[in-house]
Amino acid sequence: MHIYYYDENFKYQGEDVISDYDELPKNATSVRPQEGLYLPMYNEKKEVWSESDTQEYIDSLQPKPPLPKDITTLKKQAALLTLQVTQLQRGGAS
Repeated sequence: MHIYYYDENFKYQGEDVISDYDELPKNATSVRPQEGLYLPMYNEKKEVWSESDTQEYIDSLQPKPPLPKDITTLKKQAALLTLQVTQLQRGGAS
């Protein structure tokens, strides 16, 4: 049987496998934490895991959005600027 340990503050501490005949340790449960929790906390009365971390901290763990990797856009902008400079130079020389 899979068991899930928690500390004195009921925060997740890891998991283990024990025999079905072994007694469940005092600081453990057979209730699996649901996916997506960053710092699971166990509620013994409700027998459920919930998120114990702040949304601000969770947001800080999210990867930063990637920079635009569209080189084509940059090339188009450079070509447009070159065309504009060329047109300005031609207009000034006429």
